[in-house]
Amino acid sequence: MKKTEKYIPWESLPVFLTAQQVCEILEMSRRRVYELFKIHVDHGGIPTFQIGATIRVDKRDFKQWNDAVKGNNSR
Repeated sequence: MKKTEKYIPWESLPVFLTAQQVCEILEMSRRRVYELFKIHVDHGGIPTFQIGATIRVDKRDFKQWNDAVKGNNSR
C-alpha cells in the first residue's frame, strides 16, 4: 500500500507550533518529538519554550534547527 504524502505549506503554519504539528512535519512519533524537546539545543534538541505546562516551538527557530540538522546529515 502506498503512503499518501501530506504537504503542509510553510506559510500556512502558525508562528508557534504545537508538538502535534512538529510530529506531522517531521513524520515522527509524539514520543520521539518529546525526546527531542528534552535534549538541549546545543546537543541537537529542538528549541522550545514553555508557558505553564504548554510547550511550543517558534516556527523560525524550528526552521533554523531543521536546516542545521539537514546540513549535518547531507552526503
